[in-house]
Amino acid sequence: MGVFWRSVVLGVVGVLVLAGCALGPSQRPPVAVRGAAAAAPATSAAAAPADPNALPAPEPQNPLIEYSDCTADTLETVGAAGFPVPAGRVLSASCGQLEVDSDPLRPAARTTRIGVLRVSAADAPRNRPALVVVGDSAAGGSARLAARLATLVSDPVLATYQLVGLDRRGSGADLLDCAPPESRTALTDTPPAADAVMLDGVLEDARAVVQDCYLLLDSDIGTYRTAATAADLETLRTQLRVTRLNVLGLGDGATAAAEWAAAHPRSVGRLVLDSPVDLASAEPDRTEARTAAVEATFDAFAAACLARGNCPLGPDPRGAVTAVVGGLGQRPLASADGDRLTAGGALAAVRAGLPEPARWPALAAGLAAAGAGDPSGLITFLASVLGPGGTFDGALATACNDSAQRLAPPQVAQLAQRWGTRYPLFGAAAAHGLLSCGPWPTAPSDPPIVALPPETPPVLVLGTAADPRAPLTGAQRVAQLLGRSAFVSWQGAGQGAYPRNACVIALVEQTVIGGTLPRDGTVCPA
Repeated sequence: MGVFWRSVVLGVVGVLVLAGCALGPSQRPPVAVRGAAAAAPATSAAAAPADPNALPAPEPQNPLIEYSDCTADTLETVGAAGFPVPAGRVLSASCGQLEVDSDPLRPAARTTRIGVLRVSAADAPRNRPALVVVGDSAAGGSARLAARLATLVSDPVLATYQLVGLDRRGSGADLLDCAPPESRTALTDTPPAADAVMLDGVLEDARAVVQDCYLLLDSDIGTYRTAATAADLETLRTQLRVTRLNVLGLGDGATAAAEWAAAHPRSVGRLVLDSPVDLASAEPDRTEARTAAVEATFDAFAAACLARGNCPLGPDPRGAVTAVVGGLGQRPLASADGDRLTAGGALAAVRAGLPEPARWPALAAGLAAAGAGDPSGLITFLASVLGPGGTFDGALATACNDSAQRLAPPQVAQLAQRWGTRYPLFGAAAAHGLLSCGPWPTAPSDPPIVALPPETPPVLVLGTAADPRAPLTGAQRVAQLLGRSAFVSWQGAGQGAYPRNACVIALVEQTVIGGTLPRDGTVCPA
């Protein structure tokens, strides 16, 4: 979501010269392209054409949540992360907390609080409809995502909605910080060529994480899961005092929104599921599919590096990174601050950087510097996972609680050998990561995503060709399982398609502003 995407949003959408969709022949998937004569998306629900599948109009909200102004801190944080507020846009941010059942399966037993951030145009009325943003469990708080989107979406979106970020459990105000730092680091540092003895050590580190987290959380250890976020969405709807909730979900946050829609069909307003994770697939198939997607995203990263010219990784980025990882496997690097970068840590840093193409130049520079003996650039990427406020504990808890499968070291060793050949850069490390859930208690089984009931408004599902967190095939399968949906694929790279591409922007605004879905099977070119 860098300068290019902001220029698309502001220069194209902002002046409403954004194209609609030119649909291809009926025997092929429709391809959406920009065209000078195409109409802009409708700017209000009232302008939506009569259609049997027209979506419910956005409702004014009357929130019970107590907010306090946090504009300065919020805008400073997103600006430092590379998302400054565009010139001429004035935003206001308010922070609050939502009280939810600690365990949705045992209502009223105990409660906890999760963060809520409302970001809007500074002159927006208090009751302007809400577009709730739910992010991925591995990407930090949803409140942070809502603040970023407020700097990127078009003026018509901010004229129609306030963005309301609902934090995932384990992030933001409910940050999960229970793993021993040394065990957290050890699980990340597992070398790709780990032998059986090393894998037994990995399992012991995983046990240490579970023991410490259980001491802190007790029976709540199993409540950090996607299904809990689905329940939190319904609680938020009641606290915003609306009949229907409009939601934009990303990654497994989109999966949570899908589960919410299936469970509460009459609560659904306008719903966009951006790159949902297919939790109906079992392990290790789920991790293998994601590993293939990570490899594809790395190829897109390498191609982008070469296309920019003067790629710091040279003419063969994959070969250069393979050499860096191999060198770190022989001799880890220490920074001036005493931090240590290993082969496993370098791969984790790359995976942390791949979801956001705006950070790819910095990632390439960090990898090249590590090859020259300076680990500081990659350690910066790794800090978002392992550092203060990092995503490791919350993402691990969510991933383990979302799966009932547990693998033993011999199974993992076999997978590492097979995947190491099939996915040469990330395969072995991805297999080793499955051991992290080995000792984790199995959470109560949640129903898989099911077909949406007939009374549910149809939803828009987006998929990205090279998304390191949510494979395109998984997003397609979620759309098929839901039934009442239109699926749009974007032939680009990074986590999530919106608002990275003018075609995707037009189709999302057709849904959330115009109130109608695009044609199922539409393809947006990169």
